[in-house]
Amino acid sequence: MATSTLIQLLEAGQGGDTSNRRQVETFIAGGAIASGDWVSLDVSKTGADKALYVIEAPATASDARCIGVALAAAAADEQIRVCVAGYVASANVATGTGIGQALTPNGTAGRVGPAEYIGNGSGAAAVRIPTVCGVTLTLAAANTAEVMVKKQF
Repeated sequence: MATSTLIQLLEAGQGGDTSNRRQVETFIAGGAIASGDWVSLDVSKTGADKALYVIEAPATASDARCIGVALAAAAADEQIRVCVAGYVASANVATGTGIGQALTPNGTAGRVGPAEYIGNGSGAAAVRIPTVCGVTLTLAAANTAEVMVKKQF
């Protein structure tokens, strides 16, 4: 069942599960997913199942399917809770990513890093503008940081 965003908890000092402005949705894992991994819609499925299943965010830099962070580990075909908007205490973020960095998949499955505009400088080739899926709230160390997930789903 979808979480409601109509009523918000507006009390400071609460844990992540009761954090104000957080939205958590339940999906089915399309493969093994670790806690804290960023996930994407599983487009290998058919029809509406593409919005029911999630996989680790692909290693493709700047992949726009990234929708949130897994709140617990899951094996293939298990239900998995995903934060699709709001605070996550421990997300998979490339070590050294600074505070306040816009995040996008960075080339490692399930991990994000700093979003960067990519172009060749000459204007002859197409440029890639990254889709931002979140922002860091702490400096990433050991591939972990506190993040704010930007709603994509």
